[in-house]
Amino acid sequence: MAVKMRLQRHGSKKRPFYFIVVADARSPRDGKFIQKLGSYNPLTVPASIQIDRQKALEWLHKGAQPTDTVRRILSFKGVLYLKHLLRGVTLGLFDEATAMEKFTKWSTEHDSEFAKRQESHKKSRTTSRQPVARRAERSAAPARSAGPSAETASKTSAQPGNESPAADGNTE
Repeated sequence: MAVKMRLQRHGSKKRPFYFIVVADARSPRDGKFIQKLGSYNPLTVPASIQIDRQKALEWLHKGAQPTDTVRRILSFKGVLYLKHLLRGVTLGLFDEATAMEKFTKWSTEHDSEFAKRQESHKKSRTTSRQPVARRAERSAAPARSAGPSAETASKTSAQPGNESPAADGNTE
């Protein structure tokens, strides 16, 4: 039986929410599954991902094939890196303590980079909002106080198609 790790869609129309599941490759996308590994919400900024690393690692060792999106999620969460390190342990390249030390080092660096990215996104979002509001206030204030100006009235009458017959001097 071919086993896949894939996303199972939930949520309403245009509001997707996914469960990361292990399912038989022949079952439909939202159909029966073997085990639920976590969830993925692409609507939040940044996208929120909850996953059980141990269960995912066990299924990868059993031979479950992740889809492209799930592979990216597992890579982002470090499951594939952990699998890579544990493969080095089984080959005798280094011991398990060294592998876990490398993984915790990577995890702390990754979490700090993610926090920086999240903080910069919050800052850019708040700074980008303020000038738009100020521009709207500036453009709305003169329009309300001035009303229709004499300049616009003279411009419309000066256009060639808007001349009155009395202005031509030709009275018939």
